[in-house]
Amino acid sequence: MLTSVVMLIILSLFLATGVWLVFLWAVRKGEFDDAERPKYRMLDEDEPAPPIEEIENGPKQ
Repeated sequence: MLTSVVMLIILSLFLATGVWLVFLWAVRKGEFDDAERPKYRMLDEDEPAPPIEEIENGPKQ
């Protein structure tokens, strides 16, 4: 019984260390820099569509 508890504690410490390392990696890569921007992205204006001739014939040369 005691060995299972010790093994579970060690396993949970390894898991917590892994989660902490992934969190630190995400912070260093800038994943949490701008958490508010994605919800406003749908309000941005879209780029205008190219003319139909360009779609049918390809880009002008």
